Amino acid sequence: MSQHDTKPIVYVIDDDASIRIAIDDLLASIGLEAVTFASASEFLEYNREKTRPSCLILDVRMPGQSGTDFYRYMRENGINIPVIFITGHGDISMGVKAIKDGALEFLTKPFKDHELIEVVQRGIELEISQLASEEAQSQLSAKEKSLSQGESDVFKLVVAGLLNKQIAGELNISEITVKVRRAKLMQKMEANSLVDLVRMYDALHQEK
Repeated sequence: MSQHDTKPIVYVIDDDASIRIAIDDLLASIGLEAVTFASASEFLEYNREKTRPSCLILDVRMPGQSGTDFYRYMRENGINIPVIFITGHGDISMGVKAIKDGALEFLTKPFKDHELIEVVQRGIELEISQLASEEAQSQLSAKEKSLSQGESDVFKLVVAGLLNKQIAGELNISEITVKVRRAKLMQKMEANSLVDLVRMYDALHQEK
């Protein structure tokens, strides 16, 4: 990712223009870029850079689609960025439900500047960690796809704990062939040890 891609960005959805301006100014004061929207539909039309760490400040009560309805839409459609709910109508049960549903925080207007800044920074750090994890997983998947079928077969049996001789018998190939494929496997996966291979295999197939 380029330096531009990794610069954090904060999205703000609130139908109140004065709130949007105030939050924009606050975030600018600590060097954070913000993009504001008057509605959820405006946000959806925006060409979001998905490789940039981000979080979303979302007003609960808006004309048309409410913040909570839009949050449900986000989760159903794979828009997985940290969400900070804000509302001028203190509703404890609504806040508790938002947190249980996965929202990062629920702040009641008027909130203190430092409260919002702290939560935004926490959200961005969470996103940076998530994006790094996704990038590492993508690179690992690419390495596995570079394996030949024979190397892939050896991969599965090596991490299952079989010795070279046992793998040779299982695949009906010579032990020398197993050693060659195992060496290629280690090289392509950039693994330094059997422990590395086991961890990589588990990371690749943990949900399969």
